[in-house]
Amino acid sequence: MLQEPLLEWSEPFLHYVEFLAVLLPVGAVGFRYSALRGPPPGGGEQVWRDAARRAAWIGVAGMAAAAFMLARGLPALAERRHTTVTALMTGSLQPALQVILFLVALAGFLLAAAGRRPGWVLAALGAILGQVRGVLGGQLVRLVNPLHVLFASLWIGTLFVLVVAGLGSLFRDEPTAEGRGALAARMVNGFSPLALVSAACVAIFGVITAWRHLHRLDALWTTPYGLALIAKLAAVAVVVALGAWNWRRQRPALGSDTSARSLRRTATSELAAAGVVLLITGVLVSLPSPRRPGTPPVGAGAAAPAPVEAPH
Repeated sequence: MLQEPLLEWSEPFLHYVEFLAVLLPVGAVGFRYSALRGPPPGGGEQVWRDAARRAAWIGVAGMAAAAFMLARGLPALAERRHTTVTALMTGSLQPALQVILFLVALAGFLLAAAGRRPGWVLAALGAILGQVRGVLGGQLVRLVNPLHVLFASLWIGTLFVLVVAGLGSLFRDEPTAEGRGALAARMVNGFSPLALVSAACVAIFGVITAWRHLHRLDALWTTPYGLALIAKLAAVAVVVALGAWNWRRQRPALGSDTSARSLRRTATSELAAAGVVLLITGVLVSLPSPRRPGTPPVGAGAAAPAPVEAPH
């Protein structure tokens, strides 16, 4: 008898798209309200406007990924509940709330991309509440994993938008080396507190979600799930090390064009390592969680343990 594969390889791809559907919109919002907070120094209004528009379009790209996941997820959910999508939307709070917040975020990003500042308020409401909508439905116990993903997106997603939209606009629009140095320092110093808080929260919620799935310590090195988690933690350590280097060495040296270009290179390396983390995480959340101690294997006269959300 052939053994069933541990996972279908389409699952990690779908999880990766799911990550982008959160990381890009939340990162765009995080960038707008941290790196671009307040007026720019030295007359850099054009850089600020261009960076905000670029960030908004990154948010729109994330909403496209979210639309793809909704188009797949809602019919599948309706089928599992033996109903139609229309009945699901009118009779269940969470799916309807998910669609409403999606539309709010999309409208907000499109308005922001057109240069309308109130659009960012809508984008923030839709993107942030869309990730933690479980609390609006009273599902507090299911908030740990969404908060883990939210803070990861505020950290890595905002860094991505900072590099692509922020520094990209800076080097395109600002003609003077002195101006580029001052504007880069302002963006990075605005982002740093958000990055520190978000990274700490990622660690806290990551430990909680990992333990909810491992159930026992030896599962960390005796199960495929645990080994994938070790690989993820190793990649996360690289991201943390690069982030610490940027914070301790690169950020204090900002103020010149040369230091801004150096920061862009090291931040790009940090993002590359974060991309590896996402790839591993896509595999991790597709693997079955280890069994609880004392639980018989599935098919040995016992029911399968109830699934819980996998840590991202």
